[in-house]
Amino acid sequence: MTKEINCFKAYDVRGRVPDQLDSDIAYRIGRAYVEFLKPKQVVVGYDIRLSSQELCAALSRGIMESGVDVINIGQCGTEEVYFATSHLNVDGGIVVTASHNPADYNGMKFVRELSKPISGDTGLKEIKRLAQNEEFTFASEPGSISFQDTQPAYIEYLLNYIDAKSQRKMKIVCNAGNGGAGPTIDAIEKFLPFQFAKVHHEADGSFPNGVPNPLLEENRSSTIDVILSEKADLGIAWDGDFDRCFFFDENGRFIEGYYIVGLLAQIFLEAEPGGKIVHDPRLTWNTIQIVEEFYGEAVMCKTGHAFIKERMREEDAVYGGEMSAHHYFRDFFYCDSGMVPWLLVAGLMSKTGKKLSELVDERMLAFPVSGEINKRIEDPEALLKKIELSYSSTCESMDQTDGLSMSFENWRFNIRMSNTEPLVRLNVESRGDDALMKEKTEELLAFMD
Repeated sequence: MTKEINCFKAYDVRGRVPDQLDSDIAYRIGRAYVEFLKPKQVVVGYDIRLSSQELCAALSRGIMESGVDVINIGQCGTEEVYFATSHLNVDGGIVVTASHNPADYNGMKFVRELSKPISGDTGLKEIKRLAQNEEFTFASEPGSISFQDTQPAYIEYLLNYIDAKSQRKMKIVCNAGNGGAGPTIDAIEKFLPFQFAKVHHEADGSFPNGVPNPLLEENRSSTIDVILSEKADLGIAWDGDFDRCFFFDENGRFIEGYYIVGLLAQIFLEAEPGGKIVHDPRLTWNTIQIVEEFYGEAVMCKTGHAFIKERMREEDAVYGGEMSAHHYFRDFFYCDSGMVPWLLVAGLMSKTGKKLSELVDERMLAFPVSGEINKRIEDPEALLKKIELSYSSTCESMDQTDGLSMSFENWRFNIRMSNTEPLVRLNVESRGDDALMKEKTEELLAFMD
C-alpha cells in the first residue's frame, strides 16, 4: 500500500523522519516535481541534518528517473540553492532542510526558474497530489547528475552588499548554532576587516547545543555571554539553514527582527526614494512610519516566505522583511538571505559610526512590542472569533490578511495560526507606551488560558 504523504505545509515540506518523510516519499516528490514543472535541469542541495544527504539522494534519483539532469551543490544554506538556481540559469531548485524544526524533522523548499517560489497557491498542492497518486510519466532516458561548487560565486555575490575597504574594524560574535552558517562565515571572513568570535561554529546535525532557533530565549545566552566577555561590537545568530539572521547589540541585548526590518527599509529607501517595502501584518507601525518618512510605499502581505517573495515580484519591491527575521532583497532574486542583512547592518555601523543600540533605541522606545508569544490552542478559530467579538466595538480598524489584526488609538495586536506548527502566535505593540503594551498583552493572554 502506498504510504500517505502528509508532510506538505502551506509553502514547503516538513515532517518527522522517517514516519512522515522518508527516502520513498523524497523519491516520489522528485518525480512529482518534474511532472509538474517539466524542467530540464534542477539544482539540489541539503542542510546539515543527519538525514539530509540520504533524502537528497532519493530526491535526486526521482528527478533523474524522470529524465531530468541534477546539479548537486552539496551541503549548503537554503539561500545557496536560490542563488545557484539563478546563477546557473537552470529551471528549478530544491533544498532539503527543516530549518529550525526539531532534530528528527526534515523537509524541502522548492523554486522554479529565476528562483521563483513554489507555494500552496502556485503548485505545491499539485506536486503533493502527483506524488501521492504516483502519476509519473515514463522517461525514455534517465537524466544525469553533476556536482558543482557554487560557493565561491555566492561569496563574491554577497560581497557586493558591503564595501569591504571602507569598513572599520569590528569584533563580531557569530553563532551558527551548529547549523550551516559556519562554512559561509569561514569563506567570507578573509575579505572583511572584522574579527569573528565563533560560537557553536562546527556544523553538526545532531545539534549538541540544541536546535538552532534564536527566537527561543533559552538559545540566546550562548551568544550574549560571548558578546559581553569579548566586549564585541555586534552579535549575530542564525537558524539551521541560515535563511534567518538575528541581531544582538554591543550590550548583549536581543534586537527584535521588527526593528531590523525598519532599519533595512531605511537603508534601501535612502538609496531608492519611492521604493516599495513589503512587510508582514504581525507588527507594522514602526515599519510604516519609517517607510513614509523616507518617501517609500509600504505593502502588507500574508506571513510566509513564499507569499512574501511572490508579492515582492508583483510589486517589484526593493526589500521585504518579516519580524521573524526573514529578510528579502530584490537584487537577491527577490529571495530571503541570512547573510545579506548582517553585511548591510555592519556597513551602516561603519558608515555612521554608530553602535547598533544607537541605530535602534529610538524606534524601540517609539513602538514597544511584546515579542511573539506562542501557545497551543485546541480550537484556534473559536479563539480568534471570541477575541474579535470582544474588541470589535472599540477597535479603529481590523484586518484579516493573516489571522486577526486589530488597531486602536495607541495599541494594536495580531493573532494568527502558524503555517508550520500547531500553534497560535500573538504580537502586541503600542505607540510609545510600554505599560499599555504589557497591560494589553496580559489582557489577550487571558483569552488563551
